[in-house]
Amino acid sequence: MKKVFIIFSLLLIMPITAQKHPPAFKSGEWLKFRIHYGFLNASYATLNLSTDTIDNIPVYHVVGRGKTTGFASIFFKVDDTYESYFGRTDGKPYRFIRKINEGGYTKDIEIDFYHNEDRAILKDNKNGKEFDIPVHDKVQDLLSASYYLRNRYGLEEFEVGQSIDMDMLFDDDGVYKFKLKFLGKEVIRTKFGKVECLKFRPVVQSGRVFKENESLTLWVSNDLNKIPVRIKADLAVGSLKADLDGYNGLRNQFKIIMR
Repeated sequence: MKKVFIIFSLLLIMPITAQKHPPAFKSGEWLKFRIHYGFLNASYATLNLSTDTIDNIPVYHVVGRGKTTGFASIFFKVDDTYESYFGRTDGKPYRFIRKINEGGYTKDIEIDFYHNEDRAILKDNKNGKEFDIPVHDKVQDLLSASYYLRNRYGLEEFEVGQSIDMDMLFDDDGVYKFKLKFLGKEVIRTKFGKVECLKFRPVVQSGRVFKENESLTLWVSNDLNKIPVRIKADLAVGSLKADLDGYNGLRNQFKIIMR
């Protein structure tokens, strides 16, 4: 279960082609996910989107929370909060917050992005350290990346097997390179009914969390919302599955084939 919210957040990121599309989300969007670890109903994760301002810049503010519940919390307690402030017009991250407690493993990090200076200031509040990190114009944080891609890109010309790379900054390890491969379309059964999804496979770092480089598969709704519907992952110990469990405030209709 360690770093479960990072695993969950990867579900949101999807491959792209540069085309204009109707907005994929709006303020007030709320998503809830039920996460299973093996046979246990291990935790729930939520994403809440609202509006705010930073230095007079209009931004969206997304808050992601993940927490173990019930029997699973006896073995491993997770209490994670992630926040991102990103531009309403350009989608660029301006502030990122990561506060986690995963079985006693804790982090308390804040990142402020200064795009006009191509730099980010990362504050490690737990250890009293500060880092000045060079960044480029396209870098995203863990949460802003998903909304940036959802709102601006589609898959009309994306071919099966094609991959993209993305740079993200969300930790004191520096800029993280992330690769994602498109596997095609698939209809899956959910608690809401059958949903046609776009299927992806991220290429992730093996050993620390995942079982192997391509051990994670995710499904995103094939509609204008492009919301995550399911994730499956083989971890270094055990397996994980997350399913969309509730939603509210979607900008577009959530397409369900059959209830």
